Amino acid sequence: MTPFHRGRRLRATPELRTLVRETAPLLVEDLVQPYFVVETEDSGFRKEIGSMPGQYQLSLSQLEKQVEQAVDTGLHSVILFGIPATKDEKACGAYADDGIVQEAVRLLKRRWPKLFVMTDVCLCEYMSHGHCGILTPEGVVRNDATLPLLAQTAVSHARAGADMVAPSDMMDGRVAAIREALDQAGFSRLPLMSYAVKYASAYYGPFREAAESAPSSGDRKSYQMDPANLREALREAYADLEEGADALIVKPAGPYADIIRLVRDHVDVPLCAYQVSGEYSMIRAAGLNGWIDERAVVLESLMGLKRAGADMVITYFTETLLREKLAR
Repeated sequence: MTPFHRGRRLRATPELRTLVRETAPLLVEDLVQPYFVVETEDSGFRKEIGSMPGQYQLSLSQLEKQVEQAVDTGLHSVILFGIPATKDEKACGAYADDGIVQEAVRLLKRRWPKLFVMTDVCLCEYMSHGHCGILTPEGVVRNDATLPLLAQTAVSHARAGADMVAPSDMMDGRVAAIREALDQAGFSRLPLMSYAVKYASAYYGPFREAAESAPSSGDRKSYQMDPANLREALREAYADLEEGADALIVKPAGPYADIIRLVRDHVDVPLCAYQVSGEYSMIRAAGLNGWIDERAVVLESLMGLKRAGADMVITYFTETLLREKLAR
């Protein structure tokens, strides 16, 4: 008889499968919950995001209530996105000392000093045209002219008490500009996690509604990466590390597991996968319609990201995972 592989020997019982499991289970410390906080005089403002059932735009007061419930179930880390009351062509709300993200950081750190608070550093939510940088009259994003505004935004977040800043704009040289500005402002110990590998993805659609940041004209393909490119991911990762990034983000996550693996195999800094709004919405919609076992699919999708090499995951399912005790 020709011998063959007896793989089932190691799958026979739950105890044995657990013993030989290659990827560690999800930990509370692996998960980061995004929040959308709105600048409004209505302290009770809480608006469900239509394309992201179960996610909300929140006033500062409502953010505090939401985070309080999550902290009680073990929330460890958050990342904040701001929606200002007014927008302009210089994104003034992004770096204002009393800007919405700055106020949210102060609130959260005052209530929960040990809660790890990250801030998304970008200008699109604050620009009247919805792009991530200053525009020329022809509608082209001016890379170098945008860098000082990004740096100023990051410093304002640091002064408010942020534990980490995460630039997501994809301007060339922004990590170096932000790192230099932070150091000069006395924040040399503040870590920077760069959205180093961020693709111009159709999976961001629901986020545009959530953050009210859709560009009024054109798209972001001239500064976010082409989804067809793989080798470019390493160039972007290496560039950000050379400029001073302490950790890296790959975004989106699930459809780009090959990119996560590639980056993981070539860099030794902490690597974060961002399971973006479109990924969340598809799983959530299918779950609500009874087409899939939502709980099982969420866990499988996140295990896949860890298996690919992610150390941590930004996911809108964080609160659910903690509430249902699906993360250890």
